[in-house]
Amino acid sequence: MTREQKATVIQDLTATLGENSTIYLADISGLNATQTSNLRRACFKANVSIAVVKNTLLAKAMEASDKDFGELPSLLKGNTTILMSETANAPAKVIKTFRVKAAKPLLKGAYIGEAIYVGDHMMDVLSEIKSREEMIGEIVGLLQSPAKNVISALKSGGGKLAGILKTLSER
Repeated sequence: MTREQKATVIQDLTATLGENSTIYLADISGLNATQTSNLRRACFKANVSIAVVKNTLLAKAMEASDKDFGELPSLLKGNTTILMSETANAPAKVIKTFRVKAAKPLLKGAYIGEAIYVGDHMMDVLSEIKSREEMIGEIVGLLQSPAKNVISALKSGGGKLAGILKTLSER
């Protein structure tokens, strides 16, 4: 690869890193061709982009990026695959589901909205992160709950009040 080609790849990676707020680094070494193909299919179905990258080029792209990747560049050893998605927990769910059948991919680290997660032990935490849509749904549900309680109390209270008044008027 010539210097110009490397510079182009670094520019492309820097732009890609800048556009995505959810970036996972994983190790898929040891997977055979069928397993790798199945992983790529699972990523495609979950709307997760996957690419194998050269560590040195990714490290230079991370340096050139406006984002602070913390200690993630130090994890760039051996085989590195980058997984990106708009949903924070989608790559973690794909990896977790895939690991039911295979021992890999192993999570090296993740960058999610300026938060950095390092190590494979963070997989459970990352897979349980709620998406933006799930959070909005929970907030709307919480906001609707008090209003529903007040309305139901008024409806039931109105019936009780009318019943009490009727009973009192009959006496």
